[in-house]
Parts: sequence; structure tokens; C-alpha cells
Amino acid sequence: MDMKIFTDAANIEESLIRITDKGDIRHMIKVMRMKEGDMLDVSDSTEWEYQAEILSIDEDLVLLSVLDKQKFAREPRLQVTLFQGVPKAGKMETIIQKCVELGVSSVVPVFMDRTVVVEKGNFAKKLERWQKVADEAVKQCKRGVIPSVCQQIKFAELGEQLAEFDLVLFPYENEENYSIKDCLRGLSENPESVAIVIGPEGGFSDKEAALMKEWNTSCVTLGKTILRTETAGMAALAMTMYELEL
Repeated sequence: MDMKIFTDAANIEESLIRITDKGDIRHMIKVMRMKEGDMLDVSDSTEWEYQAEILSIDEDLVLLSVLDKQKFAREPRLQVTLFQGVPKAGKMETIIQKCVELGVSSVVPVFMDRTVVVEKGNFAKKLERWQKVADEAVKQCKRGVIPSVCQQIKFAELGEQLAEFDLVLFPYENEENYSIKDCLRGLSENPESVAIVIGPEGGFSDKEAALMKEWNTSCVTLGKTILRTETAGMAALAMTMYELEL
């Protein structure tokens, strides 16, 4: 099965699933060339995933017969949120795509002192585009839940949000001694929620770095080399998942 569909739980009955989203149906018909008798995966985006067979298909409605129902098999237990300093150009799309594949739960764009991108009135269109990137990445890697690309925030709002997490990782280029491995392997118990905070291209300002340390975060190094903003979040997420999830 090469396609996974996400639908509301209200469209799922004990033995029948209705697909009504015009975009999904168009993709099934025009791109995947699907027909009656073809199989696909369906997620209710909450708890269950299904193996289903197409009973009928047209431009307005697809009816599926439920063949198998299971709890999510590919969703990580650990909930990781990436707070990403907004980068320029198309870097955010790459960050979102790869972090979704690696298991991130949500991504929050953060405007920091050294953010080059200007927060304009059309930023909502960027968020919409980034959410579509997350949607497509989930379908490719067949996760059960679509991670959220959240409303952008300013750095001043970050401290209040970080207080909600069991662990906050602050990869910082000026930290040389305390590695992310030291931090993760030194935990007395596994956290349920983790935040990873990554700066933009120019990194954190001195003021921001000082505030991050005041907010009781774990200031860590990711290694001897300085990583680009589009690489740092992926690397920190992969290391975190390796230590706490796999």
C-alpha cells in the first residue's frame, strides 16, 4: 500500500469508512490511479489505523471496507516539540519535512533577535504551506498523527511555553563540555515531553542565551562542529529519539 489517508473519526464506522476530502479523492483518482478493490491505510488521527479496501470511488465520495483495525504502530511515545528560530528562504520546509519523518510532535516557529525573516501580514500563508509539508511528510512515512505547525511566537513568549515540558534541550554553540549524550543518559527517569530550542542562522543573541539558562533549560553541545540551523534541530531530534524512544 503506497498511500495513507487521514480522516475524521466521525467518518469511520465498525466496518465502513467514508472519504469525503476532495483533495484526497483527487489524489487517489488522478495521481494514484486507484480503483475498486485497491487497498490503502487510513488513520483517524487520534488513536486507530485501519487497513481498508475500496468498495466504490468517485469524485465526491470513496467508500472503504474495513479489513483490519490496530492501535498506532508508528507513533513515538515521546512527545517532542521543536521551537525553531525562523530561518530564511525555504529552509523551514526542509526542517519540517525531515523532523516529521524523525518523529517530532509539533513545530513552533520563533522570531528571535537574529531572525532575518520579517513577520508580515502574509505569514499565515507560510504557516499554511508549512502545515501542508507536514501533512505530506506524514503520508510518506505512514505515521498515525499529523504533527502541528503551530502559530509563530516571539522569543519573549518562549519561557512560559517551555515551563510545560519535562525536559528542555538548548543546543548552544558556545557550550563545549556538557553534551546532549551526557544530558540524556544522565536522566533519572524518561520524560514524556521534550522541547528542543534551535536558533536562526545567526544563532542566539547573548541576551537570549542568558535567558535560556535562567529558564532552567539543559544547555548542551551537539558535537565539535557548529551545525547549520536546518541541521541542528534534526540532529538533536535524532539523538533524543535514539536515547529515549528506540
